[in-house]
Amino acid sequence: MGLRASVLAIDAGNSKTDVAVLTAEGHVLATARGGGFRPPAVGVQEAVDELASAVTRAYAAAGVTSVAHVSACLANADLPVEEEQLAAALHARAWGESVEVRNDTFAILRAGVAEPLGVAVVCGAGINCVGMRPDGRTARFPAIGRISGDWGGGWGLAEEALWFAARAEDGRGEATELVRTLPAHFGLDSMYALIEALHLEHVETARRHELTPVLFATAAQGDVVARALVDRLAEEVVAMAGVALTRLDLLDEETPVLLGGGVLTAGHPQLDDGIRGLLAARAPKAVARVVTASPVLGAALLGLDRMGAGADAQERARAHWES
Repeated sequence: MGLRASVLAIDAGNSKTDVAVLTAEGHVLATARGGGFRPPAVGVQEAVDELASAVTRAYAAAGVTSVAHVSACLANADLPVEEEQLAAALHARAWGESVEVRNDTFAILRAGVAEPLGVAVVCGAGINCVGMRPDGRTARFPAIGRISGDWGGGWGLAEEALWFAARAEDGRGEATELVRTLPAHFGLDSMYALIEALHLEHVETARRHELTPVLFATAAQGDVVARALVDRLAEEVVAMAGVALTRLDLLDEETPVLLGGGVLTAGHPQLDDGIRGLLAARAPKAVARVVTASPVLGAALLGLDRMGAGADAQERARAHWES
């Protein structure tokens, strides 16, 4: 008898989607990759259509048309009501008998732990934090930008760097090397020229995220303003993690705090040292570490958890992505 597919795992971010079909024993039958998942920009149905392309290819490779359970960790599923809407949209596709949708930050958390216990902070284009316990309790934030109290993320850091550099150049703010390094990244000689280029879209708006690594490089050279922004990001990461640990009553036990996303996995020494120092002061028993495993592993493990799979199944799934 052949292996029977039981779980469809989906990890869908803003820029790409990974899916996998697994058995209840943790064997990976097929994987596929698709484009980004952006329901706020294109609408729920079109966004799910993008998922369907990758799911169809994975199902064809696995030789199945449906599974027992769909475990989907999706970007832009920031509120419970959005998770419910997206779960309904996925259920309508009949990809599985049951469907569970979570924010994609949960995938990074589950990928980094041996059991569903811990806190994860993700800093990519935006910033988010979630926590979970094996008993099903979770902690989370709306994480939809400044209106929900967020500060940071690659996009936000670029905006802050531009703000400080613009004010430094025209005399409203303190001096900073960002005045030189930000426009130089685009081959320009002044902040005025960069402001004009961004406003008139001679430099595409989407390219602003390229300025985040420039900010960190400028900080590494000792610039006071840039270093202050990096320090503030460390404070924000620890503030979110500390609140999640408190809500889940995890301050008094050794608990992993997983760091994910492009900004937190880039190995910036000032940021890394700042996070670990502040976390040690706020939550001495927390253990910070970077998650390098593919987030779709987290979606798969959450699906296997739902199916009641044992440790052997989880180890097989983990071995597939970590080998």
